[in-house]
This record gives sequence, C-alpha cells and structure tokens, in this order.
Amino acid sequence: MKTTASFKFFALAFITLIFSSCLTVETKEYTFTFTGENSGKLTIKYINILSVMDEEKDVTAEDFAEILERYINGNQIAEDFPGATNIKTRLYEANGQLCGEATMDFPSLSAARLYQYDKNSPLMMSISAAFDSETYISSNGSYGNDYMPVVFWPAGSKSLTVRTSVSAPDETSLSLLEEFRKWKQSN
Repeated sequence: MKTTASFKFFALAFITLIFSSCLTVETKEYTFTFTGENSGKLTIKYINILSVMDEEKDVTAEDFAEILERYINGNQIAEDFPGATNIKTRLYEANGQLCGEATMDFPSLSAARLYQYDKNSPLMMSISAAFDSETYISSNGSYGNDYMPVVFWPAGSKSLTVRTSVSAPDETSLSLLEEFRKWKQSN
C-alpha cells in the first residue's frame, strides 16, 4: 500500500513538472562537423531562451532553475541524444539575450539524429520527427517542403548547418537574462 501511494505521488510530481515548464527558445542553430565517416561533433545553439508567463504569472526564477537542473547540471541533452558522448553545456549572454550551447561527439549518424540510406545517398535530417515544435528557417542543404520536412545534403558533406525557429517572442514572453546575470554574480 505504501509503495502504491509513493508511486502515485511520484507520478503526480513528474506530470506536474512536465506540464508546468514554461521554457522556450526563439531559434536554434545546429552545426554538424564530421571527423570520421559517420561520426563527428554536433553543436546546438539556443538563441534567446525565454520564459512564458504561466497564467499571467512571472515564473522566470523557476524556469531558470529548471535550465540549471535539467540542462546545465542534469542529463537532458544525453536523454535527447542517446549515444552522444563528451557532452558539454553552457549559458552565455549575446546581443542582450540569454543563449545556451550544447556540444557533443556523435559516434554514428543516429546518435546525431541524422540518416543516410547508403553511402551514396544524401545525408538527411527530419525537422518534424527529430525536433518537436521547430520550424525550418535555413540550412546549407536543400529543404524538402512543409509536407516533406527533411533537409538533404550531398553524400560526403563534412559540415551541415540548420537553423530553426521555435517560438516568436510575444507579450507573454519574458527574458531569462536577469536571472542568468544574478546566477553568474553568485557563482
């Protein structure tokens, strides 16, 4: 009986955490640099990390704490990119915005969320399947279209870039830059 009550409490706390998150980002930039046949380094830049008001309530402090817990000190990137190694994360200020960066090594295309049918086929990245709620902006490859949201690069490409949008700032968006500055001063 005690185990069931503990499980229900844990499940409720987990569901609350998932649905209470008000974090978003304006754009993301992905850079894949190949160092081997199907391996290399992936850098993801999160440009303008924002908090979205929760029922007109400012939750920037809670959202910044979530960034530190899950992304900077936690393993969220490893969960998002299973198989990736040497994962490093950081936060920084650029152009008056809070930005983040994650770098990782990938030992295979699947660890970087890329696909290639065979060695003569183009390298491919599906925007809709791999990255929830992101919209294609640009790349150094060829983009299919809204019905085929895949970016294609010629076989043998050594550097792949993709830029996506996630959430345009609006009146409910609050910058996390001040929370970052407070945290940086105390650390």
